[in-house]
Amino acid sequence: MRRVETKAVVREDGTLTVQVPSDVPPGEHDIVVMVEEERSETRPPLDLPVHDVGPWPEGLSLRREDMYDDWGR
Repeated sequence: MRRVETKAVVREDGTLTVQVPSDVPPGEHDIVVMVEEERSETRPPLDLPVHDVGPWPEGLSLRREDMYDDWGR
């Protein structure tokens, strides 16, 4: 199984025409068609705050064993 992303043309009568890569062998294939509906409004990108605290300290270890004691706290 492989994923192919391409453009397709849907005609007035509901006929779908799609171009696949040339290395797809001829014959019958099972396919999945997903139609992205046009959206009337576009969402702006998220404007998340950014806090620069500088570089990480040298030798900083974020291993679980280094952060917690034997009791896991």
